[in-house]
Amino acid sequence: MTEHASTASNLPDGANTCLSFTISGPWGHFRRIEGNIVKQTYRVIPRTTAAGLIAAMLGIERDGYYDLFAPGESLVAIEPASELRTMKLPMNTLSTANEHLTSLNPRGKLSIKLPDPSKPRQQHNYEVLVEPAYRIDVWLSDDDRYQQLRSLLESGESYYVPSLGLSEYLASVDYHGEFPIERGPDGETVTVDSTVPEAVDSIVPEPDTRYQIEQTPAYMQCDEGGRTTSAFVSYAYNPDGESLRLTDVSPRAVDGRAIVFT
Repeated sequence: MTEHASTASNLPDGANTCLSFTISGPWGHFRRIEGNIVKQTYRVIPRTTAAGLIAAMLGIERDGYYDLFAPGESLVAIEPASELRTMKLPMNTLSTANEHLTSLNPRGKLSIKLPDPSKPRQQHNYEVLVEPAYRIDVWLSDDDRYQQLRSLLESGESYYVPSLGLSEYLASVDYHGEFPIERGPDGETVTVDSTVPEAVDSIVPEPDTRYQIEQTPAYMQCDEGGRTTSAFVSYAYNPDGESLRLTDVSPRAVDGRAIVFT
């Protein structure tokens, strides 16, 4: 059974600084878990996808990073840096079911399977994000990985090419720097720049401010049955890329911004 992620008011020991960068691209697609004829996307990059993105930058294998981003071992804050717009995009795809794959170089020492290009294409409607951008603040308890990530961000390097969901949706990474994690603004009502977890009852409605709630995967685990979602989080966010006013929230201050970590 999966659980819902929560945000503790106290930070883990050693969480004094974080690395901050923005990932953006022309297109993005973060497949929703619910099945549908239209392959829908989450509007906000899920925490699990952000973790996979960072793991790819570090060169960690597919299922080798879940402990690195486990609760208490990591902090991630996500801020939409632009208006979140979507459109429907029809795509012709080939089946990746095993019976529809064909072997390349079957008699050689190295053989791989690819979709059979002679098979008929299937058309699916994808809901895609148009010019998405997200600012991500991250802390890792594993100091070696933290320092490795900082070095890669500073040099503009990555082990694998960053993408926004689908591998063909290539992305750019802009590094902002390393910043101290400080106590955020106090008060009965505060303005927060990032998404805010589990805050549906804390939003202060304002006439010209839109807000949405989205439940996304937060943590993953790997067992004998494969990888599964171990916890979800419901984010409140402004789809226009602006801030939200909330009550009963204790944000942190990073680079002059008020954010909330998960």
